[in-house]
Amino acid sequence: MDGLVRRQLESVDEVVEAAGAAGIEVWLRGGWAMDFHLGRVTRPHVDVDWYCWRADADQLAASLTGRGWRPDPRMPAEVQLDLFRGDVEVSFAYLARDAGGQVTVGAGPWAGTRLPTGMLDGPPGRIGSHTAPVISVAAQIEFKEMFPVWMPERPRRPKDADDVARLRASFIA
Repeated sequence: MDGLVRRQLESVDEVVEAAGAAGIEVWLRGGWAMDFHLGRVTRPHVDVDWYCWRADADQLAASLTGRGWRPDPRMPAEVQLDLFRGDVEVSFAYLARDAGGQVTVGAGPWAGTRLPTGMLDGPPGRIGSHTAPVISVAAQIEFKEMFPVWMPERPRRPKDADDVARLRASFIA
């Protein structure tokens, strides 16, 4: 396991620990969520993507900056919380709930957009001794498949097709 992968996995442990100590819910999303579902690192990752409730973002930011993480000045914290420490980046997209209790996008241009039902209800994922809450496999597949539909300027990347194929092969019979 290379150094960056090790540091990213350690950041997962740290986020889970810091969030848990503060009573904040977080869920892995993106490539690391896929790997935690599969139980192994399948490819290099640029960053570690998470979800958190928008209402908890300031408290989470304070907890992590107290541990040496620094805000990324390129991303407004009103839209998403991006933090760096050394060569590791963690990114928290915000969640909210609509009047009916459905999970929605919590900030940014798609704020209020409903997210997949059951997205937050899956079991935790694991890679070796590392355990973290993760979004559901179905939600992960939906996000990977829908990016070019939701954001036409962002075409499907080869890694997205590979990720979907891995998840389908392991979880969809």
